[in-house]
This record gives sequence, structure tokens and C-alpha cells, in this order.
Amino acid sequence: MWMAPFLSRNVKRIAIQGYKGCFHEEAARTFYAGEVPEVVECDTFEDLYGAMGAGLADGAVMAIENTLSGGLIHNFELLRKYDRKVKGEVYLRIRQNLMALPGQSLRDIREVRTHYMAINQTRAFFEKVCPWIHLVESEDTAKSAGDVAEKKLRGVGAVASELAAQLYGLEILAPGIETYKQNYTRFLVFDDELEVMEDDIDKASICFTLPHKPGSLAHILTILSFYDMNLTRIQSLPIPGREWQYFFYADIKFAGYQRYQQALTAVRPLLEDLDILGEYKAAL
Repeated sequence: MWMAPFLSRNVKRIAIQGYKGCFHEEAARTFYAGEVPEVVECDTFEDLYGAMGAGLADGAVMAIENTLSGGLIHNFELLRKYDRKVKGEVYLRIRQNLMALPGQSLRDIREVRTHYMAINQTRAFFEKVCPWIHLVESEDTAKSAGDVAEKKLRGVGAVASELAAQLYGLEILAPGIETYKQNYTRFLVFDDELEVMEDDIDKASICFTLPHKPGSLAHILTILSFYDMNLTRIQSLPIPGREWQYFFYADIKFAGYQRYQQALTAVRPLLEDLDILGEYKAAL
């Protein structure tokens, strides 16, 4: 379920999966540079669409892939299920920080709470630097930080974003404790009010299906290559009820919008179905 606080209609309302201070909010702030959007907290990614559909949010930010764990398969399915066009993207460096109530040192911390993915990303730090700390799995990184602050838990820390430390008044005892520094998450942005000018569009997310015959995918990729389309990602998911047939989700970068339109015109007769999930300006 989503939670909607009283929000001013002069402020952009952006639905996020998680709690205030999480990486989804950091991604939203990055995309809407120059303004601080009000976040609408949602329990699940599907609730993002529910919040937009109910008029509780003007848009949403949703993680779609990570350089370490790969694609979020369920979120690809949501792209096809709901009629919300992608209007932009954000690549966010995931920087994990150990934080606690002010006035404590690392030696004072006996327990640290955070999401299981953050534990996996920082376990080497704790084993090497502070093995006496007991790691406790929680539902969300930012919520862990909020709980430490709200309950005034001394001797208990959290691993979360720098934004979470700022919002909840916690002190960062050890910054950047993630094992792999090249840890990035890509987020998609949905915002029906946002207009992307044709001259700015240089990336598209599409979903298509193919006839079940040899060489059909290779044929499509050859045509896209001929039109100078750069396929930055392709993901296949089974089509329910159709054995060994798949939806193909693809991200395409291109130098010119007209050339991209020509490529689509060329491949469309060879596809069983084509859904344009969004056309937008690439972040990288």
C-alpha cells in the first residue's frame, strides 16, 4: 500500500518504492535537479502505478537494473502491464554509509540494521574493520536509519544513503563502505506532465514479440544495426501460455530521431507485436 502525506500541488509529487531517504528518493532528486520533489512512499513497485493512477502522485521513479545484480525482472513485466511511458532515466552510484546517532564512535556500535542487499554489498567491510558488529536484516535501508533516529537507539547503527543521514540527523561513522565501488543502479522516470522534445530524444525502450521460427531475432538485430541503432540492453521473458516464446525488452540509443523511426518502420513487418515503452533523453 502507498502512503500519501498532505502535499502542496505546487510541488512535484513523485512515488518511490521505499522510505524517505532511500536511493529511489536520491534518484528522484537527481532527475529533478533544481527542485526537491515530495516523495510518496510505496511498499511495492506495483504500488507506484497505483499511486499515479489514483492521482496521489504526478510521477514515479523505479529501479530497473543494477550493475551487480542485473535486471529487476518483475519491473520489466510492469513496464508492459501498465500504460505509463518512460520519460527519462537516472544512473545513480550506490554509496553505502554506516551511520548512527551523533557522539558515538565505531567502537560503540554493537548492531547494524539494513536491507539484505546492503548487507551483501558491505559484508567485507564489517568482517575486516569491525567484526564485533552484529548485522541485522531489515526491510529498507532508509527505514533502518529512521528507526535508529526515532527510537534514539544508541549502540545501533544503520547502513543507508548520505541523504538518509541528512534527513534523520545521523552521523556518518564510515562513508563508502560498499565492497564494489562501481555499483550503479539505473532508474526509470515516469511523469505524464513531462514533455520530451523530439530533438532531445536519443533513447527508446521497446517491447516486442517475434514469430517462432529460426533466425527471427538475428534478422531484427541485423536491421537495427544497419540503421545504426545501438542496442544497450536486451532482456527476454517468457510469454505466459506460449511455450518457448518470449517478450523481448530492448533499450536502443541513436543519434537521430528520424533514423530511429526508419529503423522501426523496417522491423515492424517482421514483428508480431511492438510496444513503445518510452522515448526519452539518455542519461549517459
